[in-house]
Formats: sequence, C-alpha cells, structure tokens
Amino acid sequence: MHLIGKDPRSCDGATVATRARSGNRALRAAGADIEYEPVGTAPIKFGTSGWRAVIADEFTFANVRLATAAVADHVLANTEQPILLVGCDPRFDSEAFAAEAAAVLSARGVRVLLCEGFTPTPAIACEILRRQADGAINFTASHNPAEYHGLKFSGADGAPAMPEVTRDIEARAARMAPVAPADVHRPGGRNGIEQVQCREPYLARLRRVVRFSLLRKAKHAFVYDALHGCGAGYLDHVLKDEGVEVTAIRTERDVLFDGTGPDVSAENLRPLSEAVRERTRGGTTATGLATDGDADRFGIVDSDGSFVSPNHILALVYDYLVETRGWKLGVARSVATSHLLDAVARVYGLPVYETPVGFKYIGEYLRQEKIALGGEESAGLTVYGHVPEKDGILACLLVTEMTAVRRATMGEQLRALFKKVGAEFWPLRANLHLTAEAQARALERLRTDPREFVGRPVSRVDRTDGLKMAFADGSWILMRASGTEPILRVYTEAGTLDAARQLQAAAESWIAS
Repeated sequence: MHLIGKDPRSCDGATVATRARSGNRALRAAGADIEYEPVGTAPIKFGTSGWRAVIADEFTFANVRLATAAVADHVLANTEQPILLVGCDPRFDSEAFAAEAAAVLSARGVRVLLCEGFTPTPAIACEILRRQADGAINFTASHNPAEYHGLKFSGADGAPAMPEVTRDIEARAARMAPVAPADVHRPGGRNGIEQVQCREPYLARLRRVVRFSLLRKAKHAFVYDALHGCGAGYLDHVLKDEGVEVTAIRTERDVLFDGTGPDVSAENLRPLSEAVRERTRGGTTATGLATDGDADRFGIVDSDGSFVSPNHILALVYDYLVETRGWKLGVARSVATSHLLDAVARVYGLPVYETPVGFKYIGEYLRQEKIALGGEESAGLTVYGHVPEKDGILACLLVTEMTAVRRATMGEQLRALFKKVGAEFWPLRANLHLTAEAQARALERLRTDPREFVGRPVSRVDRTDGLKMAFADGSWILMRASGTEPILRVYTEAGTLDAARQLQAAAESWIAS
C-alpha cells in the first residue's frame, strides 16, 4: 500500500515511522512515498481512553481493520441499522486510517458519517448527540508523543465507552480472523459513507454555554497555542468571530509536533509563555490558552508567562460557575485530582463525587445532572449542559470569560480562592519511565496497604485506582500505572509546593527501593 502525503510536511511522517520501527515491523520511506510492510495482528487493548499503540508496530492497517470490525459487530449486536461517525486528528496518516475504518464499517452494514477535516474530540461528541448516532470511532492518540496513534470509541451518549463495552470489543477482536482491506469509496457514494461538517454545530453549542457578551467588553488579549492539533480553526475562529483579541500560534499541521508531542505541559508550552510575555512587555495584558492534539485537554499560561496547574484551573472555574451561574450542583473529580475542588464544594455545601482515572466515569454524573463541573488533573473538563466528554476548547473559553469578568490574573484569582477556602493546595505529578521488570516490581508493591510511609502514619488508604495514601495534615500521595502510556504516575498534594515536592521525592525513592 502506497500513500502519498498531502500536507507540505507529510514527508516528515517517515520520521514518525522510523522512531516507531520495531524488529521486522518496519515502515520504509523514500521521498513522499510511504510503504508499509505486511505485518501480523497484535491484541487490541483499550486503556484509559481508547486503544493506543506505536505506529507501524502494533498500530497498523491490519489492526485498525480488526478493531473497526470488532466495533461494527458490537454495535450491530445491539442496533439493527447503526450509524457511526468516523473522525480523526492531524497525526500521521490519520486520514488514511479513518478512510480504512469507514470502508470496513460500511462493508459490514454500518451507515458511516465521515467527519470533514481534522475534528476535535468534543466536536465529535457533540455531533453524536445532535445526530442521535450510535457512537463514533475517532482516530487520535490525544496528547501522546508523535510515534503513537489511537482509536477511541464513544457511545450514543457522546461519552467514552465504558469498560464493559471495550471488553466486549476486545473479546470480539481476539476471536476474529484478519480482516481483508475493504474498497475505499469517496464520501457520497453508494456504499453508505456520507461526509459531514461538525465545526459550526459544535461552535453554536459553545455559544449557548459561554457568555461571549461579557468577553467582548473586556480589555484583555489572548494568545492561543494549537500545538499543531485540531483545535486550530475552532478556538481561534470563535474568539475572533466574537470580537475578542486573539493571536494564534502553531496552527499548521506538523505530524512530529515540533518533536515534543502535543501535550499541554509546561515544557511544551514554552513558546506560548514567551508569546504571552512579549505581549505583556508591549503593554497589553494577555493570557495564554492551549489545547492538545485532539483539543480535549487545555493548558493555561498566566500574564507573566507562568504555567498554571490544570488542578487550580478546575477549582477556579468550578467556583466561578457556581458563583455566576447559580448552579447548586456538585463536582466530580478523578482520584488523582486536587482536593481544592473538595474545599470549594464545602464552601457552598455541595457534594463531591470521586471516580477512577478516566473521563468516562465522570460523564456518568454529568448525564445524571448531578454536577456543575467534572474534571481530571490531566487537564480534562466539562460542565453542566455540555457533552459528557473532555473539552479543552470549552475550558479555554470559560477561562477567558472568567478572566474578563473578574479582571484579575490567574495568580491573583488563585490567591483569592485559597483565602476563600482557608487553605492552600499544591498538586504535582511525576511520570516515571521504568523498565518492564522495575514496573512489575513496583506494581506488586502497590498491592500492599502500608500503615506508614517513609516514617509518616497513613490515616487512610484509597484503592479507587492504584494506591492512594492520605495523611493527617490533608496531604496525600497516589501511585498508579498509566492507562495510556508505559509509565508509572506519581501524584502528590500538600499545603506548600516544597512539601508536595518532598512527598514526590519520597515516593520515587520508595518505588526504587
């Protein structure tokens, strides 16, 4: 199979494959012609947010056909004439994977709505609900490095599929023989593939949630970093259309993502920080906004160029929504997310719902209309009246509204919130890249329930997801294996940043020992 890249930088896609090469699972590149060697299939395993794997290793066309066929059989077992959307982000060969999946679905009797262009994950969720479709297959590896790709399945409710659904898909794929390539027809043909445009309906939904009239009155500028992801043409477009001053950077496609990946981390957002500082030096107060590869996660940079923790943004936005919208609803957060949200909820006498890591669990509470906001420390957020899926674009828009109304920097707002709740909360996360043997030893140790941790009595052990230990002073530590990458994650929170760092260092020593 030969695929000719359409993007000016698609020749660099060969570099993605070179980085991903493993044994005889190779991808050869010569000029713009990319040739895949025939490979066998590998088990399809869904993690926290879909099936993700290295391109040309496990993420191959053969495996994509297998996973897609398993999804098709799953929906056909529950619906006579199912309708599925198929979308993708700007990663290497995304369009080809989406076209292959669309052809497989259509060949198995599923009506396919193929999203036009690179489409954010929240826009696909919105379109599922608007069209009353039976779900969607989205080709994205979200924030993962460039050598990864992924397949995410969402159900008819617009939320990521729950574990019982993905287990059924995995089981079907495991029993299935290799799936031959299907004929790929152009959208609009007789094979049931229809091309659909998701942007305008999605932006119309955002306009019902965000108070743009308040934004237009603010004398504030924003810099948006698309990180070469599919938020470009969405967030910057709607802000400009609503008369808000915004400058956009890194909006062009780059399948290597500047060599760093499309994660909304402090390190990756250094260009955004510098752009914000430049605007501030020019006499205009600015705030930095960012979205990851599929625009379901957010990143915020304050007017001085400093990165603001997603945990702190979640608490600020929750407080702002309860205060301004009058939503007397609780908050749902993952077990790894800051307890500052709990402190805000206590101020208003509202409930807190703790979930395992994975936004699919938070979506349940949104559908039940129990929460004003659902969030994860990994920069995922949604709110009452919106889709049960992470939405980085919405998060950035709510930050712009909050900034305009409160007329204060993120740092100023955070200090005011600490004063309001009567305590400070400083969360940290570390990603430990361990050998397979070391990770196996660490996971075995995490199965024990320690009574003390590096000399400190443990007041409570939480097994919601991994091992979480809480201490008498309100600080805590969580250790768990990532569901999207081969790493061990360590989360800590304490009343000062130094105390959180000390806990983090103690955890790393504990794991190493």
